Amino acid sequence: MIIPKMITVENLPTILADDIKVKVGGIDADGILRGKVMAKEKFLGIAEKGFGFSSAVFGWDMHDMLWTTDARIAPPETGYADFLAVPDLNTFRRLPWEEDIPFFLVRFISNGKAVSADGRSMLKGVCDRIGAEGYQALAGVELEFMNFQTPSEDGYSGGSRHPNIASYLEHNAPGSLRQLTAGSFSYSLTRPVANKKYFYDIFNTSAKINCPIEGWHTEGGPGVYEAALKVCEVSEMADRAAIFKFLTKSLGSEYGVTPCFMAKPVHGMPGHSGHIHVSLADKNGQNLFAREHFDPNAKWSDIEYLSDIGRHFLAGLLEALPDIMPLFAPNINSYKRLVENYWAPVHLSWGLEDRIASIRLITPPVCKPGATRFEVRIPGADLHPHFALSVIIAAGWRGIEKKLEIPVPPMSARKSGEPLEKLPNTLDTALARFSAPGSIAREILDPEFVDFFTATRQHELGLWKEAVTDWEVRRYIETV
Repeated sequence: MIIPKMITVENLPTILADDIKVKVGGIDADGILRGKVMAKEKFLGIAEKGFGFSSAVFGWDMHDMLWTTDARIAPPETGYADFLAVPDLNTFRRLPWEEDIPFFLVRFISNGKAVSADGRSMLKGVCDRIGAEGYQALAGVELEFMNFQTPSEDGYSGGSRHPNIASYLEHNAPGSLRQLTAGSFSYSLTRPVANKKYFYDIFNTSAKINCPIEGWHTEGGPGVYEAALKVCEVSEMADRAAIFKFLTKSLGSEYGVTPCFMAKPVHGMPGHSGHIHVSLADKNGQNLFAREHFDPNAKWSDIEYLSDIGRHFLAGLLEALPDIMPLFAPNINSYKRLVENYWAPVHLSWGLEDRIASIRLITPPVCKPGATRFEVRIPGADLHPHFALSVIIAAGWRGIEKKLEIPVPPMSARKSGEPLEKLPNTLDTALARFSAPGSIAREILDPEFVDFFTATRQHELGLWKEAVTDWEVRRYIETV
């Protein structure tokens, strides 16, 4: 069947004519897909106006533990009453690993308004704002992730053959997990061959579900892969990043592999990034960061080919970075990746083709004008793609509206030994900047969301402070 470009309530019955069930999913505050399977007849009945979806999806953490902080999006006193989940029909794709079941993403509505914690609605709002001025944002996301061999509950040599990593970890330290391959071999052409069915199934299946990969290779660290998702409109890119994680975990279960998108799963190894490439274009797709002619009067040689719009966008990003870190590094573990000497940025910095800086500028002469863009290198693989992309576009747009000037020189123009402003390096210090009364986060995002997200991360901090780690036990028992 040829699927029409625009899917409507009217042509939906024809598209689903041979199906008996449909899968729907929304994205929670941790960027995790939550959803259900429903009968086709029910789906056709709710396709236009939506269906009830428990607001608890924004009332608990990634392990279904209710927030212990005052996260007011879904307060307990409401009894976790339903939000309205409205299917976004043009997110339709079929899931090959699940009998080609039709799949749709949803948006969450409460009292006729978008739920402020819903990243898909947040990003749509940002895109609508710049769209009204004739702009569109394009983005690409690069996701690095480690792959573990999945043990059974009894381990790798136990009697049970049923993979069950969750049960295994109830009784074993995470350090006992085995990576898919040993050693660190970035860009290896031979390492993927050992698991070629899994490796190529991810690439091929991504193409089948409209989540195409542009580049696919091994990265630094044992059993680490990196996927560069093909550049597209920013809202679509955020959806694809979330679906890609879902895809790899689903396929991994068929091969006895557990993909891990933690920012830093193994001590002493490089972390896993979620670099974001972003540009602005007009309605015809013309890159607006590209300068028509070389600027001989540019303040720094790094921006000789960057347009005025691009310079203001960069200025907005740089000014906002210290205040928006929790949306790039949302977890306690995120900041264990952001340490020096591990190819991860820790300072407020930028530069032309500079892979050490927080923002890498890519312009001619190192690329063609149409590929001019920024690479935001702070996010890890644990990012919530909709939150991260929303705040990048919103911060850059603020710079354009205010015609901000770039606040710090590029790395190439800094004097040797000149100190750099450090970005927040723990979740609690990042939250303090993010939630402060005068923060840029409050200026460019819904303040209700800022309060909500701060409370959810404070919940994580509370759990962490109460946790007894293997490191603590070893450190003190061994000294007795």
